Amino acid sequence: MKIFLAGYNLDYDLIRKLKDKSALEQDLTPETISAAYARISRSPKPVNELREIARAEVEKARQSNRTIVFSMGHSSVAEHAVFNIDVLGVSRLLVEEIEKFRLCSFTEKSQRYVLFDKDFVIPEEIKKAAMANLYISTIKMQNDYYHQLYEQLKPYVFLKNKSLAENPANRPLLEGWAKEDARYVIAMATETQLGMTINARNLELMLRRLAALPSAEAREYSQKLYAATKDIAPSLIRYTQATEYDKFTRHNLRRHPLSSQQFLPFSLTTDYDLFTRQNLRHQTSVLSQKYHSSSKKLSDVQLTSFSSAADNQIAATMLFSSSNLNYSQCLSMADKMTPKEKRVLFKTAFENLQAHDSVLRELENVDLQFELILSASCFAQLKRHRMSTIIVQDYNPQLGVTTPPSIRAIGEQKNFTEIMRNTQNAYEQISKKAPLAAAYILTNAHRKRVLMKFNARELYHIARMRADEHAQWDIRELTEEMLQQAKKVMPLTLMMACGKDIFAKLYKKTFTRT
Repeated sequence: MKIFLAGYNLDYDLIRKLKDKSALEQDLTPETISAAYARISRSPKPVNELREIARAEVEKARQSNRTIVFSMGHSSVAEHAVFNIDVLGVSRLLVEEIEKFRLCSFTEKSQRYVLFDKDFVIPEEIKKAAMANLYISTIKMQNDYYHQLYEQLKPYVFLKNKSLAENPANRPLLEGWAKEDARYVIAMATETQLGMTINARNLELMLRRLAALPSAEAREYSQKLYAATKDIAPSLIRYTQATEYDKFTRHNLRRHPLSSQQFLPFSLTTDYDLFTRQNLRHQTSVLSQKYHSSSKKLSDVQLTSFSSAADNQIAATMLFSSSNLNYSQCLSMADKMTPKEKRVLFKTAFENLQAHDSVLRELENVDLQFELILSASCFAQLKRHRMSTIIVQDYNPQLGVTTPPSIRAIGEQKNFTEIMRNTQNAYEQISKKAPLAAAYILTNAHRKRVLMKFNARELYHIARMRADEHAQWDIRELTEEMLQQAKKVMPLTLMMACGKDIFAKLYKKTFTRT
């Protein structure tokens, strides 16, 4: 056995300095690794030799990539070339589009831990609609109140957590709790930054998808991202323009007769030119009537569908992976097991589980789907769970806002509500002239509907992080409600699903029972 280190990430400024210092003529590019790895399947040479050949003949390596990736269609070769990207000065609203890409890594400036300044994006659509004065004055109002709230919440948090406050080392933690509730009042237009790690295949997809959005900020992001990367790996990044599928599919779905009457027209993904003001008013009126005519208020967390007989399916899958039987035989065995026998099987699967262990992959064979109504602040955390299917609606002020309990506790609910009311008024005015950009002015407190599907194994991961006592209260409450509903339909499969903080207690309770 031989193991060679083929490469690793280096800071680009360092690469540039090293190249200048050595006067190296050769291009420094990750394309050579893609080319070498692409040749593994058809060459008898050791892979380290293939890399050496690719480095010595960069242009041949690039031509090989073009042939293999684009002519032959082996797109996975492009995944071996990886980029680290600094993204600065983008809105929180655009970040939701950027972080839809599941097979990338993101670390974002956190509104929970950083006290944000007063920087915000002014969309081109707002300027063209001559709504900049209203937009800027509304966001300044939100930002002023954000800093005021933080100063009021800070003593409240320290007083409420006296034992923690006694230790100076806990000061950043407690200040963070004040920041995370104050942030509910700031806009989706707030500027942020993030670090992104992305392979060339997904980079090309991101360029194309964001170029298809009618939002000026999204298109600018796509252009600047391409400009920053195009010269590094030209053989792997080729199709960067929006395709007709990217541009028109969502639009056509929205125009379908069955969906058009329920369509919410305000978001980054809305094409303003498709709607007259008369149609916008009509759509909003129809939606309002539909919303208010419902006699039953739906829960913010609803389990809408799930795999039937989930515990039986997982039992059968565990039998399958532990035997030489076919799945049909395993399913038949699982169906015939007594409740006690089945519980013993599941306890065997979980008995060596520790708080940080991933549960068996067998649990990926059953799914759950939830419909959620949640704040932008909560969604900012939920969207990070990319090994799930997340389908979102636009932010909808008619769903109300989420008010942090701490804001009520310090007597600021009236002022908070007034800020939300003023934001709503500005939103409605902007919507008439620049519907594409109206969502920028909404706050972290505003809500949207989300349809989220994941398998049972992913729910374990979500629960570990988000049902834990250290999780932010908004997403913790949402996750705990999802867990409660999910455990009713697959109690054995999810018997050990919980936050890390109570794992030891749950383990003891589960494995001391007879």
